[in-house]
Amino acid sequence: MGLGDIAKKLGVMTNISKVDKLKEGDKAPDFTSTDQDGKTVSLKDFKGKKVVLYFYPKDDTEGCTAESCNLRDNHKMLQRQGFDVLGVSADSIKSHKKFADKYKLPFTLLADTDRDIIEKYGVWGEKMLFGRKYMGIVRTTFLIDEKGKIERIIKDVDTKNHTNQVLAKE
Repeated sequence: MGLGDIAKKLGVMTNISKVDKLKEGDKAPDFTSTDQDGKTVSLKDFKGKKVVLYFYPKDDTEGCTAESCNLRDNHKMLQRQGFDVLGVSADSIKSHKKFADKYKLPFTLLADTDRDIIEKYGVWGEKMLFGRKYMGIVRTTFLIDEKGKIERIIKDVDTKNHTNQVLAKE
């Protein structure tokens, strides 16, 4: 049992960011969670497909809504490019359902209330708002290829133009 496992068991989240440890070309960590409709979803369900795996802090907040609606507005284009979209936050299934219905989001939102996926992808970290430091989800997107490898990591997310970032060849 590693330090991260002990910290998680004790309910003390570590401030060690795996985002910097996960890099392009690495195998994407597998996960299983529940979506806004109560269905079980695993990364392995998308084998042979490209995935936009975006982590966002909270349902129905300004930045998260802008990001999700930008992906919604361009969803057909993303699908034509071969992408499936999965959003992840620590919100509940009920919160995700309300958010998805309110904004007519056509893709899967995963409820990671125990922060298992969030920890595997290393997107839980220190943030600052109005000079106050706190721990939360660091908005990050992983582009995963058909073989389950991380093709690209987008750390500096432009919420209103996120589809452009996803489709950019960088």
